[in-house]
Amino acid sequence: MTDDGRLRRRDGPRLSTPVLVVAGLLLTVLVVTLDISTGTAVRLFPLLVFLPAIVSALGEVWQTALASVWVILVEVLTGVYIRAQADDILLATGFMTLFGLLSVLGCRYRVLREEEVSRLRSAAAALQRLIVRPLPLRTADVVVNGLYQPVEEDAMVGGDMYEVAASRHGTRVLIADVQGKGLPAIGTALAVLGSFREAAYREHTLTGVVAALENSVVRQNAFAAQTGEPERLVTALVLDIGREPVVEAVNCGHIAPFVIHDGDAAQADLGEPAVPLGLAALSSAPRKGVRFTFPAGATMLLCTDGVTEARDRRGTFYPLEARLRSYARAPSGGLAARIDADLRVFTGTAPRDDIAILTLRRTEPSP
Repeated sequence: MTDDGRLRRRDGPRLSTPVLVVAGLLLTVLVVTLDISTGTAVRLFPLLVFLPAIVSALGEVWQTALASVWVILVEVLTGVYIRAQADDILLATGFMTLFGLLSVLGCRYRVLREEEVSRLRSAAAALQRLIVRPLPLRTADVVVNGLYQPVEEDAMVGGDMYEVAASRHGTRVLIADVQGKGLPAIGTALAVLGSFREAAYREHTLTGVVAALENSVVRQNAFAAQTGEPERLVTALVLDIGREPVVEAVNCGHIAPFVIHDGDAAQADLGEPAVPLGLAALSSAPRKGVRFTFPAGATMLLCTDGVTEARDRRGTFYPLEARLRSYARAPSGGLAARIDADLRVFTGTAPRDDIAILTLRRTEPSP
């Protein structure tokens, strides 16, 4: 759905009218010329009956109808030119008319299905955008900027999410990714976000916040089991940022943050990540907070696996840390947009997974 609520134009391959006309003419000339020049008893021009079928798979309804009328005219004129029997011409004309009508009906059905899928996936993507608040977000401790791009493929809509809560305990930041795709993944994302927004203000410790998130995923999975939906796990990174140059983090199977400072970039060492949310019962080790340095003037980057697992045509993963090092001496403004543009060049295609990139900078102290 576009920002003003209008249905976005259907994506996918489409035949432009000039391409249709040129291709149709070339194919017609080729088939008819071979037919007339060979002079064999087996005629080739009836093969043009497949032209409307090809157009119906890629084009619009009116283009399919145009192709059907065209092959009928060519069939009649060619039959008259080679002095075919009138009964043969009528029989071929009737067959081509029937086949053309079926092609038009098939094209219409395909277009209606694509429009239905487009409405569903656009609604899902719009819902996904409503889950998270628009960036930038500002608290007394940090300014959070970046970008959030849910894909709009019918089977690919995922559950990437983020949230920033300015609590009395400091600024708490969540970035997470729900396993799987589709509306059920968005439902789990909503459950996690609702739990975080409450627990970030209520819990005194960061591990207490994460425990609340774990409980929300467990309850969501219990409900999913009753309704026949698969259980889902959630990778998450939760941060607690105060005025000190040290940040506490609990990593539940997510990508560790990157810190860009003094012309260099490195991934924070959080040790071995804990299990994702929803799997605490299977782990003997409790989740614990890890501290790392986030000094004034530094930029912290958080992201989901839509960035780190993007691949080029050779299957090579996107080298995020190397890219951040190359950007380390450039101004930090627009870093997320720069990475997004570089991702598209690297992969050579539009994103195939949701992308969430957050950049955090400490708030300048008041004079």
